[in-house]
Amino acid sequence: MTTVNDPAVVAEVTDLYLKYEEALANNNLEVMDSLFWDAPEVVRFGVTENLYGSEEIRNFRTSRTNPKIEREISHLKVVTFGKDTATVTLEFRRIINNVERFGRQSQTWYKFPQGWKIVSAHVSLLAV
Repeated sequence: MTTVNDPAVVAEVTDLYLKYEEALANNNLEVMDSLFWDAPEVVRFGVTENLYGSEEIRNFRTSRTNPKIEREISHLKVVTFGKDTATVTLEFRRIINNVERFGRQSQTWYKFPQGWKIVSAHVSLLAV
């Protein structure tokens, strides 16, 4: 039977997510890249883009005009399934072009032999 929310696994994934959030806020491309699965199967659906494969994700990040993402996160929830699968969901608040915007994010993480990696991600803004 699969263990849901083993406290040690939840803590491990939470720490990794917070590392990702810090890298996002500081545009640390190396850290963000290291946390995503380096494979053509990885997917990231963003606010304005659909990215398929690690190369598209990497190219998108390096070409962003506003690379630092300043936001306040809330409702961070990490749910783990066994010792190798997890989901991370959260809501966030950002100021974009002097307008307060609210959004949400979800990630699926999988623990490969080389460690935890994001295998699927989604970011969206709520309608104004």
